Amino acid sequence: MTRDVLVVGAGPAGLAAALAARRGGASVTLLDAADDVGGQYWRHLPPQRPAGREAKLHHGWRRFAALRRRLDADPGCEVLVNAQVWLVERRDDGAPDVHVLVGAADGGGRRQLTFRAWALVLATGASERTLPFPGWELPGVFTAGAAQALAKAERIAVGGDVLVAGAGPFLLPVATSLVRTGARVRGVLEANGWGRLGRAWTAKPAELAASWRKGAELAGYVKDLARYRVPYRTATAVIAAHGTDRVEAVTVARLDPQWAPISGTEKQIEVDAVCVSHGFIPRTELAVAAGCRLRSDGTVAIDANGRTSVDGVFAAGEITGIGGAGLALTEGAIAGTAAAGRPAEGAASARTAAPAITGVGITASAGNTGAPQGRGNGREGPAPTGEQTSPFPRRLENAHGIRPGWTSWLTPDTVVCRCEEVTLGDLTRAARETESRGLRSLKLSTRAGLGVCQGRVCGRTVEELLTQATGGLLDPGRTQTRPIAALVRLGELAAQHEATPHEATPHEEGSP
Repeated sequence: MTRDVLVVGAGPAGLAAALAARRGGASVTLLDAADDVGGQYWRHLPPQRPAGREAKLHHGWRRFAALRRRLDADPGCEVLVNAQVWLVERRDDGAPDVHVLVGAADGGGRRQLTFRAWALVLATGASERTLPFPGWELPGVFTAGAAQALAKAERIAVGGDVLVAGAGPFLLPVATSLVRTGARVRGVLEANGWGRLGRAWTAKPAELAASWRKGAELAGYVKDLARYRVPYRTATAVIAAHGTDRVEAVTVARLDPQWAPISGTEKQIEVDAVCVSHGFIPRTELAVAAGCRLRSDGTVAIDANGRTSVDGVFAAGEITGIGGAGLALTEGAIAGTAAAGRPAEGAASARTAAPAITGVGITASAGNTGAPQGRGNGREGPAPTGEQTSPFPRRLENAHGIRPGWTSWLTPDTVVCRCEEVTLGDLTRAARETESRGLRSLKLSTRAGLGVCQGRVCGRTVEELLTQATGGLLDPGRTQTRPIAALVRLGELAAQHEATPHEATPHEEGSP
């Protein structure tokens, strides 16, 4: 009997999972909310406006093109784009039903589908984290990911004079994308100092053997910065943005090792755009809804074959730890192979061994072929057998992780929740006046995290600021729990009705 695999997310991990599951003999449905596959890493111009030299803005473009061709030409793999998973429900037997709306998000008449597959692979990636600072709500302040998306998918530079700031290696490809679309990048500012960066990246050099391709990428970015004369400064951050109708200038300052600004080092730089990123947060809403166990750092716990704590649910890529496209490809191949019922034997997991990636083929090597251990329940429940962690995400955190001194950038009137225009003063005042330590009650008191983004932008920040103000929240981590995982119209909710989906194929729901 053919095994059916549903893959959610068509970035590197999802594409690799779909291809591996097909090689394992499963029929596959691949879903992605964007209008084309590739994820953020391989975001590109639409087919209607192809670029002659698309590969200039991408690493591994030939691999992506080959993956896409293979899946498009395979009748055993159905690819659905503009397919937004908005709800995962666990049935009485613990297995998930996956509810999807297919169609343009800003259009009407989206099709309602419910999937019930033998195996579910979650490859939902990560969202960007941006720390607030005075003026960050001004037009012209972008996340670095948004700036890169516009550069890659539309060939639009977010400004003429742009500053890129924050923490992490992602700042480098963003700067490269900007200069290649015509922007003048005034500088790249890394919040961490050379001492911390050096200690983290030079420790245990043998661990980096599996990431040699990242070294090649880094060399390419450094070459671009030198070619376009873009300065790179460490221990420096944007601590305020200024302007009336949009950004006109920013204040930058040197930081101490805890990221507190050093008095007397402030200076203003005239820019018309600033792109900021302080790392990534795994998008675990669907995993939490499915009942998957999370580790203490908020990532999805998996075993050596990508199994989560829920029978039949697998995870790969950034939701299991931020590790980059190469690791995501290998993890996706391992999870897809196991989801098809053919786990590989006798090798270490992707997160403890060098990825084996050659050309289009992605060799999945995994150990521990035992059955998953029971059904998880969010942060509770047993871990998967042989739970795996990776040295690379730990190294990334050690080098570029957020330090607590950033809160000293803020003033009482700094907006911390842009959707609801909640300030730091609003948060601290509510905590003081209500004497509450409950995140839910404080969110209701202030409306922080209750806007359109549902806390995706501000949630982690709001939790940290409230923890500081209250001396410790009683229920941290709740901003990752979103039963409704995407925006859904009331009319679309009203059109839902109870139905039993087919086990092997998507079930299209009609009107009541």
